[in-house]
Amino acid sequence: MAAAPVALHYVAATHITPDNFAPYGQVILPLVDGTPYGPNAAQLQLDQGTPRFYIMQLVGKGRRFHHITRHRQCTQCLGAIGGRDWFIAVAPPSRAAEPDLAYLHAFRIRGDCFIKLHVGTWHAGPLFDKRMMNFYNLELSDTNIADHQTCDLHSRYHLEFEIV
Repeated sequence: MAAAPVALHYVAATHITPDNFAPYGQVILPLVDGTPYGPNAAQLQLDQGTPRFYIMQLVGKGRRFHHITRHRQCTQCLGAIGGRDWFIAVAPPSRAAEPDLAYLHAFRIRGDCFIKLHVGTWHAGPLFDKRMMNFYNLELSDTNIADHQTCDLHSRYHLEFEIV
């Protein structure tokens, strides 16, 4: 029996703002040095292990994806090095075992800001058009081993998405 064909769906990217990204996380914009800690600072949850801050190098991502992942033990912060814009697709955190694709949104992120994903936010990306990009990444030291739940949209729903 032949496998069902994969359907390609297009998701229009919205320019990210603190308000439109709020269900998924925070937009972290520059603050004047000396600004006291407050609601505009990243509201981190990294108490379930050892924090890990590193430069993540990604090659040839493009804007298509068929995997979406979440981390249920920590927040994750991402930001591009070099000021280039990039993209991420997100679905809201929930107790469900899989993302609610009816609420899948894509965002274009300016190269001069970071994002902080809420605990449990489903995400595909960083995605980008360049051949290679580097990203700052803050998560836990074992996030990619112990806290990495991925939904394969090809095998589960016969779907693939592309951000336009």
